[in-house]
Amino acid sequence: MNRKVGIISAGAWGTAVGHVLATYGNDVTMWDFMSEVVDEINTKHTNSKFLFGVDLHKNLKGESDLLKTVKDKDFLILATPSKFLIPIVRQLIQSEDIQEGRPVIGIITKGFVDHEPQPYLLTEAVENILPGIYKEKLVYISGPSHAEEVARGKITGLISASKSGKNAVYFKELLNGPTLRVFSSLDVEGVQTCGAIKNVVAIAYGILDALTEFNSQFGDNTESMLLAAGLNEIMTLGTALGSRYPETFTSLAGVGDLDVTCKSKYGRNRRFGREILQDKKLHKFKDIEDLMENISEIGYLPEGVFAAASAIRYIKEKELKLPIIESVYKVLNREIEPQNIFDSILNG
Repeated sequence: MNRKVGIISAGAWGTAVGHVLATYGNDVTMWDFMSEVVDEINTKHTNSKFLFGVDLHKNLKGESDLLKTVKDKDFLILATPSKFLIPIVRQLIQSEDIQEGRPVIGIITKGFVDHEPQPYLLTEAVENILPGIYKEKLVYISGPSHAEEVARGKITGLISASKSGKNAVYFKELLNGPTLRVFSSLDVEGVQTCGAIKNVVAIAYGILDALTEFNSQFGDNTESMLLAAGLNEIMTLGTALGSRYPETFTSLAGVGDLDVTCKSKYGRNRRFGREILQDKKLHKFKDIEDLMENISEIGYLPEGVFAAASAIRYIKEKELKLPIIESVYKVLNREIEPQNIFDSILNG
């Protein structure tokens, strides 16, 4: 069945999903603000800036006009990094299609939306801007899914979560195929928390991974302890944010995504954690606010930085004790040295 799909943002993950949907025979249009990325997608059928070495399907087209990307689409997928998501959504509401609720909208971004007096889950923040017809209708898609492997046809499992079971199934049917296996869920809060906080744990894992190279106290056992404790913190925060489905945290969305994010060579947050210790990556930044404002200087986007900043606000508001998240925040905020992170975690 041919469906018209719009994807907002041609980063690695958005491009990978667009490529797969195009191979299914769908008509896929992908917007990006970088004209050189759009031109390369249309002329060379590649995206070397974000997904190097992958030949993209010719059914995937680039577009520089945001509202044209939305027009007459059956599905719209928001893949914009969390830092930039809300300004893009504010532009999208100018679309007549959005105003009338035509496309089913899914979000594949990881993280939270920073706001006062507290952060928002992505679906909540976007629903607050979109027309009322989208209330509790958005779909959140997540799971252990490195873009590089998805684009190259590696078998991957995803969770399609929505308070609208019907819309969750719509996205499940859209994404299901020879290499993607998609399972529907009603646990929007739990799946989003997993997707955001696993990046924070992965930063800690990267630091630990670097520590094992010169400190004999740390090894495989320590890494397993960190993963188990990290999953527990994800579940604790997810429950505090409204999840009522414990099975989410032992599913693809929870333990699956946490495992691959921490251990894979493609993991940007693990890489960032290693580079914090090995390359003194934080030394040019005064604190976490300075880091977030100048994140482009890192050379890639470790979403766990922004997730840690939001999570610490939830922790304070809800009076939670989550030492891994708190310790990563302290490292990023230049309150403790990265080599001391495990002292902080164990004594937190």
